[in-house]
Amino acid sequence: MTIEIRQLRMICAIAEAGSITRAAARMELTQPALSNQLHAIERMLGDALFVRSRTGVVPTEFGRRTLDRARIVLSEVDSLFGGAGGPQASTEPLHLGCAHIACISSIVDRVQAAPLGRSVMLHVESSAAVLADSLSSGRYDAALLGISAGFDVPLKRPVISRVLVPRYPCFVALAADHRLAGREQVRLGDLRDEAWIGPPGADDGSLAALRAACLEAGFEPRIRFEAPSGGGRELVANGHGIRVVEPTFAAPPGTVVLPLEGDPLVARLVVAWRPDRITREQADLLYREIARAYLLHVADNPLFHQWWQAHPEMHPVL
Repeated sequence: MTIEIRQLRMICAIAEAGSITRAAARMELTQPALSNQLHAIERMLGDALFVRSRTGVVPTEFGRRTLDRARIVLSEVDSLFGGAGGPQASTEPLHLGCAHIACISSIVDRVQAAPLGRSVMLHVESSAAVLADSLSSGRYDAALLGISAGFDVPLKRPVISRVLVPRYPCFVALAADHRLAGREQVRLGDLRDEAWIGPPGADDGSLAALRAACLEAGFEPRIRFEAPSGGGRELVANGHGIRVVEPTFAAPPGTVVLPLEGDPLVARLVVAWRPDRITREQADLLYREIARAYLLHVADNPLFHQWWQAHPEMHPVL
C-alpha cells in the first residue's frame, strides 16, 4: 500500500496543531475520521507517529523523522504545481522578508548577484507571523521564515512555500563566565533558576514553544526581559539573562552559544513566495541562493556544525 499526499498533509496538520481535534477542525474533518486515518497511516508505516502529552499529542522519534520527510515532499509538490500561470519577469525591486538569522548579509550578497534581473530590498523581521501576514497582504514578494515546531504559521493563498531546513535545534546563549559555560551542551532543567530574555515575535509561537519545553523539563521560565533579536547581546554578556538563539550565530564577545541536551526546542526554515509576483524560475533561483547563503554560516558555530554533519537528511535540496 502507498501513502497518499492527502495523508501526508493530515499527519503534518496533526503535528502543527498539536491536537487531533484541532487538526480535524482545520481540515474540515470529524475527530473520529482523522483518528481513523491516523491509525491507518500508522499501520501502513509500521510504527506510531504520535503519543499523547499533557497538551495534546507530540511526535514520536519515528514520527519526527517521518514528518521531516513529509514536509520536504509536500513543499516540493506545492512548489511544482503552485506556480503555474505565474507572472512575466519583472524588473521592479524584489521585496524580501527575512527572519533574523546569521546569513542575512550573505543572502543579500548572493541574491543581489544572482541573475534575477531585480534589485533586492530586504526587510528583517523576527516574527514568522508578521512575515507571513506581510507576504499574504502583498507587502513582500518572498520571505524566509523560521517556524517553531508545533506551532502553525498559516500562509494564505496565493502564497506557496518550500522547506529549506526541515528541522534544526535551537541553542542557548549564556555569559562566558556562566557556571555552565564550559559544557558542550546544557540540560534545559539546569536553567530553571535563570532569568530569560523573551524570544522576539512571541505571536508566532516562539514564546509558547519555550514555555512548553520548560514545563516539560519541570519549571516555568522566568521571562525578565523583552529585547529585539540583537538587543539582548549585552544583557547576556553581562550575566543579566539567557536567551534562545538560532544556532548558526557565532557567539558574540563575552558569550557562549551552546546546544540544549536532547533538542527540546526545534524549528524549521521555509522559503515562501507569491507566484503572482515571482516567476517559477526566479523562485527556484531565490531558493538556491538562500540555501547557499545559509550553508556558508553552518560552520560559524562548531557545535552546530557537528550536528549538521550528523544530519544530512536536514540539508537543503538543491
